[in-house]
Amino acid sequence: MKAIRRFTVRTVLPTSIAPLGRLATNLRWSWHLPTRELFAGLSPRLWEESDHDPVTFLGSMSREQFHRMADDPAVVERVRAASEDLTRYLEQPRWYQGLGESAPKCIAYFSPEFGITEVLPQYSGGLGILAGDHLKAASDLGVPLIGVGLLYQAGYFKQSLSRDAWQQETYPVLDPDGLPLTLLREEDGRPVLLTLPLPEGRQIRAHIWRADVGRVPLLLMDSNVAGNDDAARVITDRLYGGGGEHRLQQELLLGMGGVKALRIFARLTGATAPEVFHMNEGHAGFQGIERIRELMDPAGNEAPLGWEEALTAGRASTVFTTHTPVPAGIDRFSRSQIRQFFGAGLAPGVPLEKILGLGEETYDDGDPEVFNMAVMGLRLAQRANGVAKLHGVVSRGMFAGLWPGFDHSEVPITSVTNGVHVPSWVDPQLSTLAAKRFGSDVLNAPDWSKVYEVPDEEIWALRRSLRSALVEDVRRRLRSSWKKRGAADAELSWTDTVLDPDVLTIGFARRVPTYKRLTLMLRDPARLKRLLLNAEHPIQLVIAGKSHPADDAGKKMIQDLVRFTDDPQVRHRIVFLPNYDIAMARTLFPGCDVWLNNPLRPLEACGTSGMKAAINGSLNLSVLDGWWDEMYDGENGWAIPTANNGASPEDRDDIEAAALYELLERQVAPRFYGATVTTGAGGAGAAGASQPSPDGLPMHWISMIKHTLAKLGPAVSAERMLKDYVERLYQPAAISGRAARDRDYAQAKQLADWTTTVRAAWPKIAVEHVDSVGVSDDPQIGDTLQVKAYVALDSLAPQDVSVEVAYGQALDSDELTNTTISVLDQEKELGQGRYLFSGEVVIDRSGSFGYTVRVLPTHSGLASKAELGLIVNA
Repeated sequence: MKAIRRFTVRTVLPTSIAPLGRLATNLRWSWHLPTRELFAGLSPRLWEESDHDPVTFLGSMSREQFHRMADDPAVVERVRAASEDLTRYLEQPRWYQGLGESAPKCIAYFSPEFGITEVLPQYSGGLGILAGDHLKAASDLGVPLIGVGLLYQAGYFKQSLSRDAWQQETYPVLDPDGLPLTLLREEDGRPVLLTLPLPEGRQIRAHIWRADVGRVPLLLMDSNVAGNDDAARVITDRLYGGGGEHRLQQELLLGMGGVKALRIFARLTGATAPEVFHMNEGHAGFQGIERIRELMDPAGNEAPLGWEEALTAGRASTVFTTHTPVPAGIDRFSRSQIRQFFGAGLAPGVPLEKILGLGEETYDDGDPEVFNMAVMGLRLAQRANGVAKLHGVVSRGMFAGLWPGFDHSEVPITSVTNGVHVPSWVDPQLSTLAAKRFGSDVLNAPDWSKVYEVPDEEIWALRRSLRSALVEDVRRRLRSSWKKRGAADAELSWTDTVLDPDVLTIGFARRVPTYKRLTLMLRDPARLKRLLLNAEHPIQLVIAGKSHPADDAGKKMIQDLVRFTDDPQVRHRIVFLPNYDIAMARTLFPGCDVWLNNPLRPLEACGTSGMKAAINGSLNLSVLDGWWDEMYDGENGWAIPTANNGASPEDRDDIEAAALYELLERQVAPRFYGATVTTGAGGAGAAGASQPSPDGLPMHWISMIKHTLAKLGPAVSAERMLKDYVERLYQPAAISGRAARDRDYAQAKQLADWTTTVRAAWPKIAVEHVDSVGVSDDPQIGDTLQVKAYVALDSLAPQDVSVEVAYGQALDSDELTNTTISVLDQEKELGQGRYLFSGEVVIDRSGSFGYTVRVLPTHSGLASKAELGLIVNA
């Protein structure tokens, strides 16, 4: 029989243990070990059966159990102490509270997915996990952040395998009442409803659910509400599950609905309105249009702003983060779709053609018929960043067409390298060891260098313990996977001996698009088998990952890999685990000795999985891409060489796979087992006979573990990342936003007028002539070059522009490299809008030397001299 209606009955707790409800619904428990231990201690059996979900755990207890706990003074005291600890955490000043008045009072963080805990499955991969870690680190640091996202009725998907190893997807429907969420309600108790108009007179209505991530509220919008038609109810059905129009409606709700949700939240709770708006990828770009609509709305403003003024004011306080290094990873909609939806009244009073212009691909090879969400994000934000130094370089190149005439290095996209939330990802065994040896304070303000004080044998014993925990988890998960594939219990006794806790264990887990090259390790199956079965230095591999349901190429890679792992010859040494999620990651990252990553360089934006492994003492074996490109130092792991010789894709994979095998055979495996490794030319290395230390420990390997923890630990932490965002992006954006709003948006209005004037005059700006004197026929380092530039400014004044000389090494093509920029001073007005600018350049290098002169607009309200995309080169 099927129920005609389903609902969740909330637990009513006795007064003396009532704080358990608060502890269960604040997601701080997901990274706070003492809170999890409190729940586990109340009933270890129920805690395991509830999959470590406090809400489910409390919901599975009987009234009698609650009353027994309420009558137990020891339990009551533990609950009281935990509740008081949470209160202190939520209320006491933290790092951010020491920054002073310049720090923004509130920051809104928009993301299409948030990976906080497996209990709230609203994530698909790295973007969502990063967003979850961003919120957690903000909470720990006291950053006044509000998260904004969508509540998907079925999350992403659960992955299993068919008997022939093809990925299967299922979408279990979530019950919000059974999740650690609170429905936002009006003062009279009615659920809050926000609405957005749709074409043909339809509407999206959405509820707003609140999750508490420590100190950070997370607002999640849900369209599965009464009053919506069937099509509107399923807008928030699945994460990345629909086609173009479905995705567009999700992103309209995320962006425009998200701003409305923030306004409602402030009205109901008295929360401070955000001063800074941060878009985590282009999915949330429509938030900028909603904010422009607010500023242009005559009903909400005594003196509504015009388009340019509202755009200028909104940009000043907006930050945009791009996560993709490939154009194919960007959402693009047809202009006709945008016209159709905004024509329905989504942004009344905002010129439709201006909205269309925000997403227009105006660069070479751009498609005039599409609306590009990343391009819109860049045009709506005064500050933008990639997520690793190399990704910043790639992003500046990818979007350089929006700033024609500028060198790629000058494109105004900086980088903040991602980090991982250490308390969420470090294994309890490691944190317990740190607390035991150095005191619990080390967990709150970790001094990672203390690891050098830990005896080698203790480090090695801990690594074996973590590896053993992974082996146990793998055996359990593998047996479950095979049963779902149709195997009988009688066929599965072999799973009891899969993997060996004393064998070098290598992990590989991530989303499975083709560029991440899941199957690079299979380029030479026979060689991989030899590595797995090596009598002296064997390796074992634990692999996991999901492919997007529409990505058949990714699914084929999974199938090819699983068929290899099914081989009875090697299945005890290599496994594929389906349904990779946060719960699996908790044993996978700590339990692996080496973390493998072999994407096509430079297509990995950051790749934080290797960071999570590193903070647990795992070494990285990776292509120099993403974060590893900037943090690899030769003693924290190994770099897989890249085929940078113009090889074909097939040859490139062959070359890089061979390099991977070579590293595993000659360096990684021998070093793990204590063999002496002699590095030869090119770093390939050759292993000598096995020579462990007198006490049997691989000394070099252990020294690499300590070095990794001491050096990478603080560098890859999300706290470091959040501090970078605050100091380099949030604070400047708040200052710019305040200046734009001051005195009834006086600066925004002035800057908008100035920008309009400059754009109109710019086609007539010219560098008419350049003179240089002072260099002899035999120039030498230290000589001074006097540069005079005659510039026509039309109607602009000299203070509207910066006239610069750029100089450096001149290549055969006359392109300048290693350039230095010097500003020329106005020397004389020549009449009719013409001016003479001059300055001196000191020749600071030998060899081919060159220079040029250029003109750029300048204004105190601009964050970058390239911001307007205007430049005149001589």
